[in-house]
Amino acid sequence: MKKILVLLLMLAAQTVLARPAAPLILISIDGFRADYLELGITPNLNALAARGVRVQAMRPSFPTLTFPSHYTLVTGLQPDHHGLVDNVMFDPAIPERHFQLHDKLAVLDRRWWDQGVPVWVTAEQHGLRSASLFWPGSEVEIQGVRPTLAPPFDDALTPQQRVDLLLSWLDQPQQQWDFLSLYFSHVDAAGHDYGPAAEGTMAAVAQADQAIGRLLAGLQQRGVAANLVVLADHGMAAVSPERVIRMDLLAPQGSYQKVVDGPYAGLNPVAGRAAELEAALLKPWPHMQCWRKQEIPARLAYGRHVRVPALLCLAEPGWSIVFDAEQAAKVHGGRHGYDNAAAEMAALCIAAGPALRSGVQLPLIDSVDVYPLLLHLLALPPPASDGQLTPWLPALR
Repeated sequence: MKKILVLLLMLAAQTVLARPAAPLILISIDGFRADYLELGITPNLNALAARGVRVQAMRPSFPTLTFPSHYTLVTGLQPDHHGLVDNVMFDPAIPERHFQLHDKLAVLDRRWWDQGVPVWVTAEQHGLRSASLFWPGSEVEIQGVRPTLAPPFDDALTPQQRVDLLLSWLDQPQQQWDFLSLYFSHVDAAGHDYGPAAEGTMAAVAQADQAIGRLLAGLQQRGVAANLVVLADHGMAAVSPERVIRMDLLAPQGSYQKVVDGPYAGLNPVAGRAAELEAALLKPWPHMQCWRKQEIPARLAYGRHVRVPALLCLAEPGWSIVFDAEQAAKVHGGRHGYDNAAAEMAALCIAAGPALRSGVQLPLIDSVDVYPLLLHLLALPPPASDGQLTPWLPALR
């Protein structure tokens, strides 16, 4: 009898509470600044915003990096709470491997991800069907669950090819998708290579807009009335080798272990040299401020997780922290990772579809508030998070 009861409870946990009235498609255009919509080269995105909801700017989580920001969007948790605190991480509980984007074994290790519950996991647990095209984390068995369909990341696919692949999933008669996610990487890549205002970046922005137009046309041809949320993980700031801070010239040699550099630097002191390192860095510096992790300003919601380095030094937007002259010479184009309140880091956010009002403009929204909207559009009870649905109420039908 006890075994039967347990089985019934397990089945009940996977039962669909209420299938959403329309599928939800979540789209990330990595590195798409909020102000790119003002350039006159995004007619499809601007038309989508006009018939739906445009957020004037979305404040990303800190640090304003790809993996932490994307995981915040789909969990509603700040990085300090979901555990993806950086694109590069060390964890004493995982001593055999440190996390970095290009280490496939590390990226697929669920131990880095299991402190968050992304929206596709909740959807699958309630019997909904999800598919993800390259969203960070979708290849990992988080909480023991993966999307129904999630192919391995292939950056060689163009934006148009990614759209066509997602549309082909909708053509499968045996599938009924409730939640789909789509990730574009090329605007971010161009921003890094050329800078946010460069011609090459503008071409990438226009290409992203064309891909959105291709998706909208494909949905219309198929008679699919979907709710769409189109956003970015962060913005982009212009950098140059003339605006660098040489950490190796500020911190005593041999006193630290470098964890990460760039718009901010993370350092761990070598045993017995913490006081010496802190004395050198915890003082006023031009274009940079440093803190012990427990003293990072509360507004950044960062510094309590074990994976955050002991010392954080944050540069002003446009400045880069490097650890040697060779790194300094390579600084070019654009970077992100700066203070999430910086205008350059503000991210795109648009929503449209049958569940949303038309012609609505919303002020600044925090990226943690996207997750409650996604759960609402999927008619799912939202697990506890750092976000709120309240900012979206004027936009909901």
